[in-house]
Amino acid sequence: MADNAPPLLHNYGSINLDHVYRVPHLVAPGETLASRDYRVGLGGKGANQSLAMARAGGRVRHWGRLNHRDAWAREALAEAGVDVARVTLVEAPSGHAIIQVDDAGENAIILYPGANHATPREALAELVGEATPGDWLLLQNECSGLEALLPLAAKRGLRVAFNPAPMDAAVASLPLEGCALLFVNRPEAARLAGLAPEAEATALLDALAARLPQTELVLTLGGEGAWHQHAGERRHQPALPVAAVDTTAAGDTFIGYYLAACQAGMPVEACLRRATTAAALGVQRQGAAESIPTLDEVERALTQGPAASEAPITPEAP
Repeated sequence: MADNAPPLLHNYGSINLDHVYRVPHLVAPGETLASRDYRVGLGGKGANQSLAMARAGGRVRHWGRLNHRDAWAREALAEAGVDVARVTLVEAPSGHAIIQVDDAGENAIILYPGANHATPREALAELVGEATPGDWLLLQNECSGLEALLPLAAKRGLRVAFNPAPMDAAVASLPLEGCALLFVNRPEAARLAGLAPEAEATALLDALAARLPQTELVLTLGGEGAWHQHAGERRHQPALPVAAVDTTAAGDTFIGYYLAACQAGMPVEACLRRATTAAALGVQRQGAAESIPTLDEVERALTQGPAASEAPITPEAP
């Protein structure tokens, strides 16, 4: 690596196969509903965030596990510019998700972790050992071993960016004070803050600042935009007016583009604007990984507005 290269981002993240069903409405308990469309594509919060960061021009190395029959997913990440040298092919079944997407673009997801929960502790130590102090470590809550990895990362001097999704009770017991940057949506913020989900953004930010005073916070609120908070300062980025088709990977797109801009040394306002624009483009398309826009599309939208542009690259099962 050249001396002037920005710190590498290591993403210990999930890789899932997304089974996506288009439905008129999200299925209710006891209801049987016919789907109008079905496809299989690359997904998982980790893979989506790595792919978004690579498409945004960032330097990212993905650490993850896939069943050997699903090597196409690793190849799709590599084609996007992700370093996949540490994506291991194993015998365990790949993680996968069953995703409903309704006519309003809302979704409901059932997740099976599979190989994402089969990483041995020695592999986590290897990750930290290969990283250089000052590198970024991106984490989500779809992989096992976070309780062991976070202290190792802190000892190594890595800057941890954490997206605690899907949120569960175990997140509260993690040493979150060791995170340099926390990405949360409204339900995640409310659960961490001990407030109702309908709480005002300022109340959520106040509570999170009290709990994690040293941590940089990014709160994403969909149509209400996004907030950044650090060292007593707050910034708000309004949402961009677009017609959403599918919001499945909106948060992951936001995170990947935000971190790439941060890695490039852009100011917070530019990071927020770029990430919001990328997410606005993505929600106008169906799918997860395949909805993530390219850097050229985002650069154009920053000057012309986030109207839907040409079809993105589509990493799907062969």
